[in-house]
Amino acid sequence: MTVINLGIIGGGQLGSMLATAAKKLNIKTTIFCDDKNAPAQDFCDDFIFGNYQDSEKIKEFTDKINLVTFEFENIPFETLKKINEIKKVLPNPEINKIIQNRLTEKDFVNRLNIQTTKYKLIRNKKDLEDSLDFIPGILKTSTLGYDGKGQFKINSKNDLDIVKINLNKEYIFEKLVNLKKEISVIITRFGPQKYEIYEPIENEHEHQILKYSKIPAEIDQDIFEKSKEWSKKISEELDYIGTLCVEYFIDKNNTLYVNEIAPRVHNSGHLTINSHNISQFENHIRAVCALEKLETKKLFNAKMINLIGKDILNYRDKKFNKNEFFFDYQKKEVKPKRKMGHFTTLIK
Repeated sequence: MTVINLGIIGGGQLGSMLATAAKKLNIKTTIFCDDKNAPAQDFCDDFIFGNYQDSEKIKEFTDKINLVTFEFENIPFETLKKINEIKKVLPNPEINKIIQNRLTEKDFVNRLNIQTTKYKLIRNKKDLEDSLDFIPGILKTSTLGYDGKGQFKINSKNDLDIVKINLNKEYIFEKLVNLKKEISVIITRFGPQKYEIYEPIENEHEHQILKYSKIPAEIDQDIFEKSKEWSKKISEELDYIGTLCVEYFIDKNNTLYVNEIAPRVHNSGHLTINSHNISQFENHIRAVCALEKLETKKLFNAKMINLIGKDILNYRDKKFNKNEFFFDYQKKEVKPKRKMGHFTTLIK
């Protein structure tokens, strides 16, 4: 039997967890990353450090592997396209082309008759000044930015004078909803109408970074079903292969909105490592490597806390109960607003 060598682009905590899941399935992994201190190099079989646009490094990477996946969506599209011409990349890079831009992402979702928050394109300061009906709102760069980076909350007209717009960038201005709750749905698509889908996860953010996740989410049955159906519809329309996350807002009127799509395994799904028989990471590996789709079952309810910055220091020397699981991402430098680990508690 030929052993699959899966290439993974990106060497952060998601890459580490993908490599760990792959090892369980006897799949080798080679990680290609532009960070020489990437923690995932301690979990994979082979590690290549280099710029994502370096042709020689791309060749070194593609010579070693059978197929490719990735741990984050903001890899240069041209890099993914070039690699896909040599070795198959899953999910398809064309999906990233849609989702890397917040405007094309929201346009795509709306075309499916799925509701998003109200939004508009901002090219200059005048566009912003003509958007008073969007206040309160959030101004975001159309591309890049995560965990609150490249985002500006605008609560009143006075805030418009503070915001400095880079004229070389496009922005999206999103009207804030009267938020009651945030949830996410993680789905693994193996092929047409072939899914494993996790129940909605309830999330809380602090400073625009995910802090807490739990299952079950405290939502009604209508939201429960609708969020899952919309996630299926999105993954089907994208012809997606692998694990995908759809993030949702629920407003005070119990109206559901798609916030963002993450074309990869997702932070809110880390608790599935312990709460389910098959984690989001294992399902992703199974899907992209065309392995058997097994029925995914929840074994326990669970809650998870992200350990941000110095939070990690309070956990490294702790003793834990049998229902508690500590994950240290083994990042060399502790930085504010940096995800350093997570802690999951199973609830019977």
